[in-house]
Amino acid sequence: MDFEFKTKLNDSREKVEDLFNFEGCKVGRGTYGHVYKARSKDSKDSNDYALKQIEGAGISMSACREVALLRELKHPNVISLKRVFLSHAVRGVWLLLDYAEHDLWHIIKFNRAAKAHKKVVQVPKSLVKSLLYQILDGIHYLHSNWVLHRDLKPANILVMGGDGPQRGLIKIADMGFARLFNAPLKPLADLDPVVVTFWYRAPELLLGAKHYTKAIDIWAIGCIFAELLTSEPIFHCRQEDIKTTTPYNRDQLDRIFTVMGFPSEKDWEDIRKMPEHSTLMKDFRKNNYTNNSLSKYMERHKVRHDGRAFQLLAKLLVMDPTNRISAEEALKDPYFSEDPLPTQDVFCGLPIPYPKREFISDDENDDKSAKNSQNKPGSSPQQPPSKRVRVIPHSQQGQEYQKQTYYQRSDASQHQQSSKSQSSYMLGSSSSHRPSATVHYTASDNPRY
Repeated sequence: MDFEFKTKLNDSREKVEDLFNFEGCKVGRGTYGHVYKARSKDSKDSNDYALKQIEGAGISMSACREVALLRELKHPNVISLKRVFLSHAVRGVWLLLDYAEHDLWHIIKFNRAAKAHKKVVQVPKSLVKSLLYQILDGIHYLHSNWVLHRDLKPANILVMGGDGPQRGLIKIADMGFARLFNAPLKPLADLDPVVVTFWYRAPELLLGAKHYTKAIDIWAIGCIFAELLTSEPIFHCRQEDIKTTTPYNRDQLDRIFTVMGFPSEKDWEDIRKMPEHSTLMKDFRKNNYTNNSLSKYMERHKVRHDGRAFQLLAKLLVMDPTNRISAEEALKDPYFSEDPLPTQDVFCGLPIPYPKREFISDDENDDKSAKNSQNKPGSSPQQPPSKRVRVIPHSQQGQEYQKQTYYQRSDASQHQQSSKSQSSYMLGSSSSHRPSATVHYTASDNPRY
């Protein structure tokens, strides 16, 4: 391309620094780059935005997949991509996204600290139920459009703050690992040997399953649900998430069996077909886990085994992926129809007790400090190290998804009940045939992206 033409084209393109103020407003960093809290220079726009700067020379495959999917996925509980900026001068990419003041990792961390100091956090009784319902709602939408998230964890579940119409809404973010799964050209495990962050990785992944399904996202949601109920990671393993292409990990499996018990062939018929089954039988003795069960673990955290919350959790955390409940089935679970009902604003209009995001300087290194504190004996569980593996994209077309939300079906009852009962931003698959992600709502007051 002619140099003069490139220069002229670049000069004519709108620059992110000309449209937004974000200098000194960094709120996050990671392997992908940096995230800033941004404000438009247009006085008519008073909204806050997340401005994600993707580092590196050019645009990565992960960023391509993220942009490709986010342009099509439109749902209240999925992060919304507003705009993409390209800077040819520094070969940089900027993504303009929803800005969320909170995320589940910080919320759980705050609750854990309050619990340790015996302090009461003033939140509505329906908080955990509302959080879980919206996570399931967003994942049901993704799965209905043949999209696997593959990296669900508390840090990737954002919660909107402020006083606007989106207050208290969940936003599923960090889609850099997401991909279409309706007709893969090769087994997904061949393309991506290791997926999902350590503590939220399903047992079939740890046993080297070549063909995995949306059930891996459901297991991760079960882990998040248990963490919301107890303020502790249910499958917390202190060993580092070693960057390897081998999915099998003895310590993580040991932690799962310590909580759940060792799976029998009666409970998981296909366990013998797992590639790492022989290694599993060499490393573990079933008799060592005979007295372990999910109900005993949760009862130690004062979650009753005969309660609806535990009964739904047990359906999410089923060892056999073929028997694991789907997101659609989970949304219809009796847990969500008993009082208190889930609400669209997870805080039910009450003051938000959780601190807002703080700006960080270029000299700070939050990621390293969190990682180091995670592995110190006696330290409280921190965010697990994440796994990033290159994903090869493929093109397939999704399907249209129609949905009437729970909030629309029981809007009046929720308003009545609420009066009584008072982090991360990456994505998916680049394709010329992106999933059709049209959503039809029956109520005019629901946000539409």
